Amino acid sequence: MTRLSSARRIVCCARRNIPTVLRCNASTVSHDVEEKDVVIVGGGPAGLALAVALGSQSFVRKSLNITLVEAGDLEKIRSWNAPPGQFSNRVVSLTTASQQLFKDIGAWEHVDIKRTTAVQDIQVWDGISDARIEFSASSLGESAHLGMSRIVENLNIQRGLLRRLQSFPEIELLDKTRVGSISPDSSPVGSWPVLHLDNGRKIRARLLIGCDGRNSPIRSYAQIGSFGWSYDTTAIVATMDHLEKSPLHGPNDTAYQRFLSTGPIAFLPLSSVASSLVWSTRPDLAAALTKNDPAVLASMINAAFHLPAVSMDYLHSLLREAHSSGAPLTHAQIVEEISWREKSHGIESRSPLSSAQSTGVPVDGAELIPPLVTSLQPGTIACFPLIFNHTESYLGEGKGARTALVGDAAHAVHPLAGQGLNLGLGDVECLARVLSNAVRVGGDIGKSFVCFVCRLYLTTSGAGSYTSLKPYPQERYFANHKLMSAMDKLHKLYTTKASPVVWARSVGVEVLNELDSVKTAIMLSAGAAPKKEGTNVWASVGSAAKGMAGVVQITKLIGQSLVDGAQALSRNALGGATGKSK
Repeated sequence: MTRLSSARRIVCCARRNIPTVLRCNASTVSHDVEEKDVVIVGGGPAGLALAVALGSQSFVRKSLNITLVEAGDLEKIRSWNAPPGQFSNRVVSLTTASQQLFKDIGAWEHVDIKRTTAVQDIQVWDGISDARIEFSASSLGESAHLGMSRIVENLNIQRGLLRRLQSFPEIELLDKTRVGSISPDSSPVGSWPVLHLDNGRKIRARLLIGCDGRNSPIRSYAQIGSFGWSYDTTAIVATMDHLEKSPLHGPNDTAYQRFLSTGPIAFLPLSSVASSLVWSTRPDLAAALTKNDPAVLASMINAAFHLPAVSMDYLHSLLREAHSSGAPLTHAQIVEEISWREKSHGIESRSPLSSAQSTGVPVDGAELIPPLVTSLQPGTIACFPLIFNHTESYLGEGKGARTALVGDAAHAVHPLAGQGLNLGLGDVECLARVLSNAVRVGGDIGKSFVCFVCRLYLTTSGAGSYTSLKPYPQERYFANHKLMSAMDKLHKLYTTKASPVVWARSVGVEVLNELDSVKTAIMLSAGAAPKKEGTNVWASVGSAAKGMAGVVQITKLIGQSLVDGAQALSRNALGGATGKSK
């Protein structure tokens, strides 16, 4: 089969009369406006990953003029070099599928693996009932050695992407440059967005991609609506120093999450003696926890993983009252309160639930609880509000045409499953593939060409257009929304204290914990193993379901046979009786 050339096919009016082609004068092409095929706004992990994904394909970067615009100073990130043992407070649980994307685009080799930790196990439990579910990478088969995910600092990811981006001098990188405004430009081939940068430059983009976060100016320009709500919840993040695990319990490669009535608290491993905190809680409680001595927060973190719900509620009320009165609790006071609560619950000093730093051989169950936090690394405590938000579309239309949204610009999800950036990287992989396919077939990501003989503006048919980009939202929108909705419902399910709901969710978790095939499918669907072409992440559970269906079918057949046999015996017995009576 002959492969079509990727070169754009231009039919000049000198050879063929095309009445739909618009005439233009050379003077209508403004000389103070630069033209770019792709402009990416936002130099976060998603924006940089998209630039690298496009640049890593030689035919794409040679066919397209690509520019990335970022308001911040990317040179600081490129030269970032934190001391060993010191970690940034913004981390991501990078799934194996996301890691594979970085490997495919050549960025993974630039990530400092020594500053990352592969998660081999996850412990999740209910703060009220203590119903627990455990996930283990050992159930993932051939990909078990990769772990379920890898905890990586955002800065480590960005630095790796920037280093890889240096391999593509064709891609223009404009950092310390803000987008002042965006306006539509009525050109002979349609409405293109024009960026007015604060350095005086004007850039007309055939495709403008917003990787510019929750308050996306690109989304505003494209007039893409969104729906969502505030959770009235604040996430506290920090880097924790803690005791090293006993050699009997192996390395620090387990992630812990406990669902308190005020929100989940997560403990994510970074090294043998450091982990990352993500604690979602009420805004007033977050203020009481963070506007205080960091040692108080460290003690409360330990309590949040050890004490029963009734004691946590009591401690929360104490902190709130003290904070609102302007006389916050001291570290000594909170330690005394925690110690008293432990004694009231019969928690002994050698118990894994004790906040006492005991030594010697660890007791049974110590591996089910994270190591005791000793301190918080200076400057790492921060807070941010949590929201649910999903745009109505990922592509702009009408006056906002030739725009696309990626990552947080398109969706914001609760961090309880650590899937925010992973969703964005899924967007990146898909959009890069869609644009690559458009370039391969000569689509319009497209340059317009001027026939200087006929003074005509000629354009090809459309990767910057809605039709050419449509596979992107078709693939990503529903996939993202399914996971976002699941996280939203999970959050709401675990923030209620209603006894029937607590009982139902606890029973469900305990039953699910016994279904290894279903747990494996959950891990696979969350990207815990590299996706293989033509395979379904639910294949493992499908096999199990098929086997179960077979058992059910056999049971039905046996049951039906017994019924048929009983009916036959009954008929024979009746027939025999009738014969005798005759």
